[in-house]
Amino acid sequence: MPRIDTYTFYKASVKKYAQTPQGVQWHSCYSQEVRFEQILQMLPCNLTHLSLVDAGCGFGDFYTYLQTRNTLPKKYTGIDSLDFMCSIATRNTQETILHTDILHNHSLPYADYYICSGALNTLTKFESYLFLHNCYQHATQGIIFNALFGEKTSGIYNYLNTQDIQQLAQKLSPATLSLQKDYLPNDITVGFFKNSV
Repeated sequence: MPRIDTYTFYKASVKKYAQTPQGVQWHSCYSQEVRFEQILQMLPCNLTHLSLVDAGCGFGDFYTYLQTRNTLPKKYTGIDSLDFMCSIATRNTQETILHTDILHNHSLPYADYYICSGALNTLTKFESYLFLHNCYQHATQGIIFNALFGEKTSGIYNYLNTQDIQQLAQKLSPATLSLQKDYLPNDITVGFFKNSV
């Protein structure tokens, strides 16, 4: 069972903070962009021939981040389980944004890479595993995601620890595992790759 009602949680957040990083529960534009930077560093240098799915795309901010750096993929698709986020992301990106729940949809689009920034933060550990498993099954090259990292427990937020990540890696059996830590407190970026990149 979900820890919180994500629809109500994010609807209230957007009402309070509008279309800002705080509206999707980041502390600041800086912390959001630092996380995006870690993901971009794990992707191939040239995205122009690749397809990318942004799982839990929110406002489509990762697309905007890539756009400002002139490094858009050949094909971008956003996915979000919240209809109002999909509407905003469609306006912001002018790209395909799918309204679907990755936890329960096994007919997701295939892409070279799936990325996920922040979507795990309000899921339970079990939901995080299911979410990432479904993404990994539909990525031909791999998935890159960030998560809150550490031993903390919270009634709202989900923290993954080293053991959680190792258990997930054992289940998915990636050819290559990449980790980035120490860029922000209590945060980690993980790449599970099917082929060396």
